[in-house]
Amino acid sequence: MAFYVAEPFSSSALGAHATPDFVYYNQLRMWKGADASFPFVDSHAKTYSVRDGSDWETTLKPRLRERLRASKNLILFLSKSTLESKALVEEIDYGINNEGLPVIVVYPDFDSKASLLNGDRFSSSVTSLWSKIPIFKSSMGQVPTVHVPLLKDTISLALQNKDFMLDTKALPKAYLYKP
Repeated sequence: MAFYVAEPFSSSALGAHATPDFVYYNQLRMWKGADASFPFVDSHAKTYSVRDGSDWETTLKPRLRERLRASKNLILFLSKSTLESKALVEEIDYGINNEGLPVIVVYPDFDSKASLLNGDRFSSSVTSLWSKIPIFKSSMGQVPTVHVPLLKDTISLALQNKDFMLDTKALPKAYLYKP
C-alpha cells in the first residue's frame, strides 16, 4: 500500500488523517470492515504501528520493507494531491525494483474506467500524474501495472486478478480494465 503523506508529518491532532491520499487508503479499510468478502489485505496491519516521529533509517524504512516483503502486490494511490515523498519513493522503488511487486494504481480523481482513457490510450490527465513520482514512471515498465478508478467493484476485481499477484504475475506492461 503506497500513498502520499506529507513530510515531516503534521503535528496536528489529525496528522496523516488530514492527507487526501491517506483518506483514500482508509476508504479501502472501511470497505473491508463493512464487507468481509472485499479482497483487501492491509499490509499496514501486518506489522506493528509506527509513530510519526519514528526514525527513518532505524524504524520507518525497515518497517516499509517488511510490509512490502509480506505483500503480493502494491496498491498505489495516485491523485492530484499526491506529491513525491521519501516514504513513497522508498515504497515504490523497493516494491517494484527489489520485490518485483505488480502494481494496482488507483486514481481517486477519476470516476470511471472510461475516464482514464483517451480513445484506446491513457488520457494525458492520467499520464501527467505519473510524472509526479519519477521513480514510478521510470520503474512501472518492470512489472505489470493495472490502472483503475476508485471504485469498489473494479478494485475488487484487480485485487483478485492473479495477473497482478507476485507469484502469478502477467508480463510487465500497463494494463487497463476496459469500460
